[in-house]
Amino acid sequence: MSTQAIHPGDAALYPIREVSRLTGVNSVTLRAWERRYGLIRPQRTPKGHRLYAQDDIERIEQILQWLGRGVPVSQVRELLEQPKPEAPSTPISNDWSVQRQQWITAIEALDLQRLDELYNQSMALYPLPVCMNELFKPIVETFEECWRDQIGAALQRHSLESFLRTRVGIRLYHGNLLNKGPHLIISRLPGSHGMLWELLIALAAVHEGFRVRLFDASLPLSDMPLAVQRLKASALLLCSSQAERSDLIRRQLPRLAEQLDVPLVLCGPVARIRQADLADGPVEVLGDDPMQALQRLTSLLKNQ
Repeated sequence: MSTQAIHPGDAALYPIREVSRLTGVNSVTLRAWERRYGLIRPQRTPKGHRLYAQDDIERIEQILQWLGRGVPVSQVRELLEQPKPEAPSTPISNDWSVQRQQWITAIEALDLQRLDELYNQSMALYPLPVCMNELFKPIVETFEECWRDQIGAALQRHSLESFLRTRVGIRLYHGNLLNKGPHLIISRLPGSHGMLWELLIALAAVHEGFRVRLFDASLPLSDMPLAVQRLKASALLLCSSQAERSDLIRRQLPRLAEQLDVPLVLCGPVARIRQADLADGPVEVLGDDPMQALQRLTSLLKNQ
């Protein structure tokens, strides 16, 4: 069968191979979405070949968006069939400070159910870059500042990390199946406190099309060259929320970069704090904005 669109009347219909090429979803998955979950309903030729209309392709893109937000495939059909909500007038809207305070209140109260509601609401209404810049990054920065001397800080931190690890993990799983971009290892620096920045950066990476290997615990520096080699990574990204030791920044990281055949990049607050120490060295410093950092990494890899 030809892979060109078929035109009965004015409606263009596409065979499954062409739809797979257009959407990035392989044929086996498209058939499973139809047979097991009833997510799409392509037309059939007299010989039984599937033909997809433009509406089907748009529906597939909606399915991918829901999967990318961490929704299990078994729950996607119900969401697709819900009436579309009207655009919020102010979006819970332009008043980002109110939304941030809602998140902060839920985190301080350890109210994970409320946090789940806020997360799903935000990810359904806004693109990830908007959520990252207006909610996730400012909220983490707020807590990183106040947790330094606060009683109960460890409990709040671990609760938020556990919550985000689950949500980000789901997105990484689906993103690694669908993305075609370079392999990226993400780890925090040895001795770094917590993994919130690691999770935010991983979320940005999968959005930018990377296939991500995220380590919950920091890798020893001595193991990182082997990890890059074995996992066939195109780059090694390290992050931290603190300044880190001068010896690590000025000596150990440049030495590690020289041992690698791929870029060693630094992201998170450590990259902002230590930018001057690493200037003109072998370590690429990408700043503390997760979305911008991953866009810069994409450009860096393309120019190699």
